[in-house]
Parts: sequence; structure tokens; C-alpha cells
Amino acid sequence: MADASKDMKDEDARYKNIPFPIIAKTYKANAGNLALTAEALGIDRSTLWQWRKQFPELEKMLNDYDESLGDLAESKLMMAINEGNLTAIIFYLKTKHKGRGYIEGQEIKATVQGAIKGMSQEEWKRRVRLTPSGTRD
Repeated sequence: MADASKDMKDEDARYKNIPFPIIAKTYKANAGNLALTAEALGIDRSTLWQWRKQFPELEKMLNDYDESLGDLAESKLMMAINEGNLTAIIFYLKTKHKGRGYIEGQEIKATVQGAIKGMSQEEWKRRVRLTPSGTRD
């Protein structure tokens, strides 16, 4: 067991030598895909995800790129709307103008007052009335 933890520490030390700008550049080259970025860097996806959460500087670099992708997508959407693309127009109205009635279904907002109490196993059994075989009456 000691050998396995030593190997893990050696791997962690090796990974720390990847500069954040290289990670960000690789992330951008892989269109923001964490799995492809990790593979290109020779690390596990979970390691990259952990670094993203652990290091605010790296998180900011990757978030900046994610935001730029969102900006690009919105630009393309607006171009499609300007070209009269009906699908793009409908999508925009359903997502940005729900308040004007452009929704497919009903949105129900509710406020629950009071404490919500969990049900004990005994209460659950009484309500469901299970038979010894585990099926309902």
C-alpha cells in the first residue's frame, strides 16, 4: 500500500509541472472539452477537474474561454435570426421571452412553508401497506 501512495505522490509532482497557460491553450484547442484536454496533456480527466476547482487562476482561464464560446454561439444565433432562420427565432423567443408567452408548457413556481419532515421506515410501511413478500396489498 505504501508503494501505491508513493507512486501517486510522484504522479502528482509530475503533473504540477504543466503550466496553466499550456493547460488553457490545450483546453481551447479541444473546444473546452475536459476529457480531450486531459488526454492531450497525458493526465486523467478527474485530475484536470480537481485542478480547475483547486486553482482559481486556472479556473479563471478556463472560464474565460467557456464564456467566449458562449459569446460566439450567441453571435451565430443572432446572425441566424437576422437571416430569417425560423428555428433560431423560435429558440430565441422561447428562451429569452418567456414572459411574453413564448413557452411550450406551464412553469409552476411554488413556495413550501413549514418544515418538511422525512418519513420513517415504519411510517412508510404503514402508508404503503407492504405484505411480507414486499408487494403491495
